[in-house]
Amino acid sequence: MAVDSVWALPVFLIGLLSAVEQARTAGGVLMAVLLPLLMVFRRSRPNLTTVTAVALGLIQVALDIPPNASSVAYLVFAYTGAAFGTEWISRLALTGGVLAGPLTLWRFDQGPHEVLNWLRVIFLAGLMATPFILCWAWGRLTRVRRAYLIELEDRAARLERERDAQAKVAVAAERARIARELHDVVAHNVSVMIVQADGAAYVLDHSPEQAKEALGTIASTGRQALVEMRRLLGVLRTSDTAEEYVPQPGVEELPELLEQVRTAGLPVEYTRTGEPTDLPRGVELTVYRIVQEALTNVRKHGGPDARAKVAMDFRDHDLEVLIEDDGRGTTAEQLAAGGADGQGHGLIGMRERVGMVSGSLDIGPRPGGGFRIRAVLPLRTAK
Repeated sequence: MAVDSVWALPVFLIGLLSAVEQARTAGGVLMAVLLPLLMVFRRSRPNLTTVTAVALGLIQVALDIPPNASSVAYLVFAYTGAAFGTEWISRLALTGGVLAGPLTLWRFDQGPHEVLNWLRVIFLAGLMATPFILCWAWGRLTRVRRAYLIELEDRAARLERERDAQAKVAVAAERARIARELHDVVAHNVSVMIVQADGAAYVLDHSPEQAKEALGTIASTGRQALVEMRRLLGVLRTSDTAEEYVPQPGVEELPELLEQVRTAGLPVEYTRTGEPTDLPRGVELTVYRIVQEALTNVRKHGGPDARAKVAMDFRDHDLEVLIEDDGRGTTAEQLAAGGADGQGHGLIGMRERVGMVSGSLDIGPRPGGGFRIRAVLPLRTAK
């Protein structure tokens, strides 16, 4: 309104002087006052001011009030109706602009009714309507540009919301990954500690040295679990040092894992065939966690006399990891639940890890007894 008032003030002053000097009628003075006044409110009330301006124009023609300098405001309302009004107001502004020239000449041109005069009238009518049409077209362009800018802002807002949603999904995925890591770390190390504690309690009276050795293994395993859990908790505290704190064991750490399992009382045979090759870090971590989870399940459910085999076969395009045992095996109910721990975390975690590297996983009881886990992991990401 402040900007429009600045534009309306000179229109009012010039129109008022023109009405007083030329027409010297109350109607001309009234038009010189009303049209600039409508200009002040044209953006806050575009529909009302445009309709009122069209009505004033028709009244001016009907009452034979000659146009003066304030009539330039009609051009402003042709623009206003197209730029800010509704669709029917825009059409009304266009219609009023097209008819402005013919109606003005019809009412105020008193020339002779000859053919040449009619041709002149038609030419002048079209010439007088041209500024209204141009102002109306300018208003439509303004409307289109404003709609385009609004669409850009809406698209930017949608992209921002999508980015926030993707960030939340990434956080959820990271938390799920950390949950898998916690399960693997805690389940493996705690199961070793439980086995050693049971063994220490069994031999404490007649073999104190073996009990002392078992307690030492418990302490060492507990410290290792604490170190890895601290690293994982560091990921939850800060995102800047995620790569530093996330434990990333790989194939090279498998002998240490197998030795730890043997110390816990589970005989494990390990074989590796084919030409070893550098593996992607994700594949290495997947191999380590699959072997760790499988051997943890054997200790839990295989029985006291169970034995396990771990075989790795490096082939041209993939790596096969096979873990078998001859124990009692996982029950059908536990397998249906999704994991050997009965809660669905172990085997589900295996499937998620294998799926992340586009591999395949085959889990089930062995025909001759025991349990079998076979994973085939592609090596193409290593190239």
